[in-house]
Amino acid sequence: MVLETRSPEETFRVGMRLGEEAYPGQVFALTGDLGVGKTVFTQGLAKGLGIDEPVSSPTFTIVQVYDEGRLPFYHFDVYRIGDVEEMDEVGFEDYVLGEGVSMIEWADLIREILPGKRTEVIIEKDLEKGFDYRKITINEIRA
Repeated sequence: MVLETRSPEETFRVGMRLGEEAYPGQVFALTGDLGVGKTVFTQGLAKGLGIDEPVSSPTFTIVQVYDEGRLPFYHFDVYRIGDVEEMDEVGFEDYVLGEGVSMIEWADLIREILPGKRTEVIIEKDLEKGFDYRKITINEIRA
């Protein structure tokens, strides 16, 4: 599925819709360049899960856990990891194989350890279509 948004608010709403439909154990693998709206999308997904507290990228902690929504939410930002083995140290497998919803920003950096069943989300800019234009591609992977 390919969606187009033209404002951060629209990108947030796409994430929120996915959060409302998210199911236990669902893993979102999110990719996109810096400044493309990954965190805005993630904030929307969290809102769709019923999480009201502020959500920001866990840049220095790798994972942030939110428990107050209808499902636990595990928000990973793997931009700064040096090696995929660091993911073992934070209990990555326990999170993604658990009953919560996982969002992995910069998922392409740990592609070799992503679960075979996941929802891939790619957010792209196209400045020719406007500064706030985003193309959001969502694919269900069942490898």
